[in-house]
Amino acid sequence: MISLFALILGFLLDLCFGDPHWMPHPIRLIGWLIQKLERLLRRLFPKTEKGELWAGGALVVAVLSVSVSVPVLLLLLANWVSPWLRLILETMMCYQLLATKCLKDESMKVYHKLAKGDIPGARHMLSMIVGRDTELLQADGIARAAVETVAENTSDGVIAPLLFMTVGGAPLGFFYKAVNTMDSMVGYKNEKYLYLGRCAARLDDLLNFVPARLSAWLMILSARMNGMDARNAGRIYRRDRRNHESPNSAHTEAVCAGALRVQLAGDAWYFGVLHHKKTIGDALRPIEAQDIIRANQLMMGTAFLALLLCSAVKGAVLALIFLLF
Repeated sequence: MISLFALILGFLLDLCFGDPHWMPHPIRLIGWLIQKLERLLRRLFPKTEKGELWAGGALVVAVLSVSVSVPVLLLLLANWVSPWLRLILETMMCYQLLATKCLKDESMKVYHKLAKGDIPGARHMLSMIVGRDTELLQADGIARAAVETVAENTSDGVIAPLLFMTVGGAPLGFFYKAVNTMDSMVGYKNEKYLYLGRCAARLDDLLNFVPARLSAWLMILSARMNGMDARNAGRIYRRDRRNHESPNSAHTEAVCAGALRVQLAGDAWYFGVLHHKKTIGDALRPIEAQDIIRANQLMMGTAFLALLLCSAVKGAVLALIFLLF
């Protein structure tokens, strides 16, 4: 029951306060740990394909061991002192594992620059939240990249952590976020990380399989609630949900593209290299800065629906356990 209350309170805290830059954040600590361990493991393992695969596996095991055991021990200690202290601590953990307000705030910075006609400023703000090269993007490309980021991160920044915390409280949430952070840092298909990052990337694909698909269906419902084109969202989802190298990334992007009646994805530059990518959605109208606001409306609606679903399921399970035992 404590974990359910912590989840709901953490969600509300995230909506109110987001991610203040002055506040120490556990995900930054996990990122620091990944960097340090990567350097150590590269020295310990042979610089061969097999050696880097083993190093990548060791990285995943080490990072997950620390990322899960620390919150478990802290929660056990807090519960030993007082259940109220555990509730406060787990609430703070759940709060810091979610990125709803942060995602909205950072993408809206891009929107405000575009609304003022400040293209260089919009490029800079966009570069803070995407991995692609932004120097040559014009207004439509900037808006498209921001919308894609909001749509994709609706799943792995909001819905997936909610689902994992529903099942296993904050510790399982940290398990998910540690994998997701490793994937974002070492899960690249380039010369440096092709083998070392493979284990993290494959595990991230596995963990996001259900959340990505559930997020898509919740987003279709959110589109209907927000007065957007839910029918087209469903159509584009069924048609284009596989138009991405990742087995999960295109699901929410396809729904968003259909709901907004725009076309997303397509070719993009990363680290000076042009990557040819399939498009998602139909260009029924030109994309515009206002679509960043609409994408955030979809994201917020999806987040609230997911919280209601998770709370109802967890509450029902707890009630059943109480009745049986």
